[in-house]
Amino acid sequence: MGTRRSRLTKPTLDKDLEKFSSVEEAARQMSRRLAAPGTGLLFLIVVALFASAYASGQPGSLVVIGAAALAAYMAMNIGANDVTNNIGAAVGARAMTMGFGLALAAVFEVAGAVIAGRGVADTIANDIMHSSAIGDPSTLIWAMMAALLSAAVLINVATWLGAPISTTHSIVGGVMGASIAAAGLDAVNWATIGSITASWVMSPLLGALIAAGFLYLLKELIIYRENKIEAARRWVPVLIGIMAGTFTSYLALIGLGLLVEVSVPTATGLGLVCGVVAWRALIPVIRRQAEGLENRNQSLRKLFRIPLVFAAALLSFAHGANDVSNAIGPLAAIVSTVQSQASGNVEIPFWELVIGGLGISLGLLLFGPRLVKLVGAEITRLNPMRAYCVSLSTALTVIVASWVGMPVSSTHIAVGAVFGVGFFREWYTRNSRRRLEYIRAQSAKFDIDEPAERNDNELNRRRLVRRSHFMSIIAAWMITLPVAATLAAIFATILFAIFR
Repeated sequence: MGTRRSRLTKPTLDKDLEKFSSVEEAARQMSRRLAAPGTGLLFLIVVALFASAYASGQPGSLVVIGAAALAAYMAMNIGANDVTNNIGAAVGARAMTMGFGLALAAVFEVAGAVIAGRGVADTIANDIMHSSAIGDPSTLIWAMMAALLSAAVLINVATWLGAPISTTHSIVGGVMGASIAAAGLDAVNWATIGSITASWVMSPLLGALIAAGFLYLLKELIIYRENKIEAARRWVPVLIGIMAGTFTSYLALIGLGLLVEVSVPTATGLGLVCGVVAWRALIPVIRRQAEGLENRNQSLRKLFRIPLVFAAALLSFAHGANDVSNAIGPLAAIVSTVQSQASGNVEIPFWELVIGGLGISLGLLLFGPRLVKLVGAEITRLNPMRAYCVSLSTALTVIVASWVGMPVSSTHIAVGAVFGVGFFREWYTRNSRRRLEYIRAQSAKFDIDEPAERNDNELNRRRLVRRSHFMSIIAAWMITLPVAATLAAIFATILFAIFR
């Protein structure tokens, strides 16, 4: 009987303990799922309190508080969806960990937004709609509210579905739709829309060309050389010097130019000096890293880690400078109109840039990892050298756009650069004389029989870019703006009916 009781009670106790363990595990999983949304909600509350301190005692303070919270929500969605543009290529190439990439991007996103985000934010706030056609300040305020809300909701849904879309498309479409709902087609500055749309077509092509050009240089100067490591010792410091010089010139023109006037020749000279210093300083560093490495492509991964980190940091800075406008432009228009009760040219206060930069970084840290793998791994295979080309190309293209105050889509540029790298590899595999000579030399060196003739069917089968992604990505780009405009028109109509 004692044995029977033992057999009856022990399984029952085990089952009860298993139930408790299951409940505890479920509670832990639930707390993890709620941690990110809870942190995001806390950030919105802090932003609202910050805005209330700024707007306290001023007319329309509730509107300013609501607009600031909405802009912070938009900024978090930008960070969650656009993180692939900053670190996707580097993480996909396994040149940096997810945690390090997120931390690096967060710091430089804030720096780019605060130092250089004013120019493009001014375009969003002032140039897309004819504020004079709207006239009534209240109508302008609620139109910008509708634009922010529609863009934020659309990006949030896209992030939840795992689809990287253009946040710039979203906000420009939102401003368009709200403007049309407010005052008809005449309220939209179609000349600006035309130039922005043209930049959306040209920027991914430019990104693809720059990325392909850098990859061509890497293949010609390093990869298909008899002594790869020696070639890398010579050229990797040069590549880092190019990035350092570009970054210095941009900071001098956009960042330092906010404090004192800096001419283009002066900024260029500073960039050249900084580039040469970086090049010379990194020669012994790269030489030490190259000691003992085998003369093969896999060994180059270690040597390209430093330039890839530099490229990711530069890209994050450029992304923060360009994409902060998507959240801060409408907020600046709302705050300026509330304070002056008149539509006109909008100034971009420093505190608004801080909200945008912090919001983008927080969204990136909380919700960004979900989309990193798409651009980094699923379009074409990336290694550190190809990832470097993608990151540097995207950064340079976005920097030029931010310099001239043109809101381009960093998503378009990054994806265009990835496609450019993939398609260039296919072309280079078929047409490069240096590659063919290298393969023949290696075959002779190791006594490997060369194929009698080139197998075109085999080359076609081994395509290096997934064509299925191309049309789906293009389709997503095409529908983002009209969907955002339609959603903004609906929200604007509702808000006008309630508050006008």
